Amino acid sequence: MFKVDLNCDMGESFGNYVLGNDEEMMQYISSANIACGYHGGDPHVIRRTVELAKKYGVGIGAHPGFPDLMGFGRRYMTCTAVEIKDYVTYQVGALREFARANRVRIQHVKPHGALYMKAMEDKTIARAILEAIAEVDPETIVFALNGSEVYEEAKIMGIPVAREMYSDRQHTVTGSIVLTRSGPLIQDVQAMAERVVKMVKEGKVIAHTGEEVDMVADTICIHGDTPRAPELASVIVKELKKNGIGISPVTKLLGVG
Repeated sequence: MFKVDLNCDMGESFGNYVLGNDEEMMQYISSANIACGYHGGDPHVIRRTVELAKKYGVGIGAHPGFPDLMGFGRRYMTCTAVEIKDYVTYQVGALREFARANRVRIQHVKPHGALYMKAMEDKTIARAILEAIAEVDPETIVFALNGSEVYEEAKIMGIPVAREMYSDRQHTVTGSIVLTRSGPLIQDVQAMAERVVKMVKEGKVIAHTGEEVDMVADTICIHGDTPRAPELASVIVKELKKNGIGISPVTKLLGVG
């Protein structure tokens, strides 16, 4: 039986600002990437998001980004490897204590925004993030794009890695994703769901330039910060089940923890 993990960025509200459709999305996903306060989130939001994930049986992951609250972590910053390592350790540590208070553990780390994209292409930054993860808990899974520096370095370092693909972003022929300033565009949800099925069952995706490319999908991201995200998630789950594809937390898929 084919199986895949479904993940979503969560807990990105802070103060008086509300972002995303967290509780509505929780019913469809198996892994939550929880903001840790640098690009979004605050202590109260982190606590509530961990509680929600526990309630719905969703695996918890840290979603660390650059210290860029005003830019929502989507602006590139020039930082040393030591700084990035410390940023990741700090943010994972914050989430870990809320997880411990709720008697759950962190299963994965997925960098956010500009930090995610930079790490996928830069071996030094990839290594800094992975060193932070390894020192906190070497069994923590890292999410990475197919063929990225994070994926390659994680394999070398013996850190479990889940290859991530996107339901609502276009992929390039190299495995990367095409970013848009306005965020994901959710239009034809049925076509997007069928695209996800193709990713999982055939290991293929049509790149933004039209070529069919081979890729592996251990986990599929569904962004939760757009109005139609819950509708998209619902249709994806329906199509996966219709095609005999199970939804499973990434720890079970990779046999970790």
